[in-house]
Amino acid sequence: MTKVITRRTMMKTVAAAGAASAIGGQTVYASEEPLGIALVIPSPVGDVGWGHALAAGLDPVKAAYGDKVKVTIIENIAEGPDADRIMNKTVADGNKFLIAGSFGYQNGGLQIAKRFPDVTVLHASGFKVAPNFSPFAAKYFQGTYLMGMAAAALTKTGKLGSVSAFAIPELITSVNAFTLGAQAVRPDIEVSVVWVNTWFDPAKEQEAASALLAQNCDVIFSNAQDTPSVISLCEEKGVYAFNLNSSMVKYAPKKYLGCVATDWSPFFKASVDAHLAGSFKGANAFLGVAEKVVATVDWNADIPAGTMTAIKDSEANIAAGSFSPFTGPITKADGSEGVAAGATMTDDQIIAMDWHVKGVVTPLPK
Repeated sequence: MTKVITRRTMMKTVAAAGAASAIGGQTVYASEEPLGIALVIPSPVGDVGWGHALAAGLDPVKAAYGDKVKVTIIENIAEGPDADRIMNKTVADGNKFLIAGSFGYQNGGLQIAKRFPDVTVLHASGFKVAPNFSPFAAKYFQGTYLMGMAAAALTKTGKLGSVSAFAIPELITSVNAFTLGAQAVRPDIEVSVVWVNTWFDPAKEQEAASALLAQNCDVIFSNAQDTPSVISLCEEKGVYAFNLNSSMVKYAPKKYLGCVATDWSPFFKASVDAHLAGSFKGANAFLGVAEKVVATVDWNADIPAGTMTAIKDSEANIAAGSFSPFTGPITKADGSEGVAAGATMTDDQIIAMDWHVKGVVTPLPK
């Protein structure tokens, strides 16, 4: 069973319950009660995008456990005090498994984990770990590197663009790998980025895409947009585009380059299994192609056959662990050395990446 709750409804419930109940004592389930799983996300569930991918990741959990689990999805929750209150309320209501689906939920989710040791918390895109608190993130960069190879084969201007949500490492690495993949095919490629500083603002995202098109960017990377706003605009303008998390091909039947899709179900299922078995241990889950969490799908038929062969070879090497997009030599955008020749960035270094590679022409926001 899944229940979807909007921000307005949830905030009314929180207000009625009062702060005391939101941060009060634990609710203990009887053994026959279902496991309450709460997913809190910053945007609507929708039919595409981040929220949709997270919600879909719980479908195998529901299929496996049936009425032994009860899933509640709370959507459109902005990062900040509202999110903290709402996450606390989900636990006060008896949910023992919380998925905090946004980077800015980290501190609130961690405080819940510390106060309620019998609650398991999964946190999207963060870096802090506790015994019952696991951050999780996708190695999007593995897929965006491959998309860069395709983009370089199709661009006429040599200028690529990205509409990106926030300048956090997860999205910086996605842009960097996109650039490196393109440069592997065409070394003179340049990438421009517009940081929109929002997870969900279709009008602002389309405005950003229009700005990139005005700069002659002819392949656009929709980097963590939860709607097809960028994809549909690019289709209208006759420009190739791709996105993260879930396929948007139905919104761009001609110019859809492809999708770096995420399937969170292996991680969610394993985490629920461990919680129910009493064996959950917090760890930093950084998951990619090898774990079948990241996959590239819906490749455009316009991509030359030779390029697709090279893409599939690179993808196989990434899955096998014999190739990483972040193997040197890599030069930073400021001209300094980013990665020495023959060296490969570790996961910890990638998770903390706060610089652009040479070829990204837009400075990072300060």
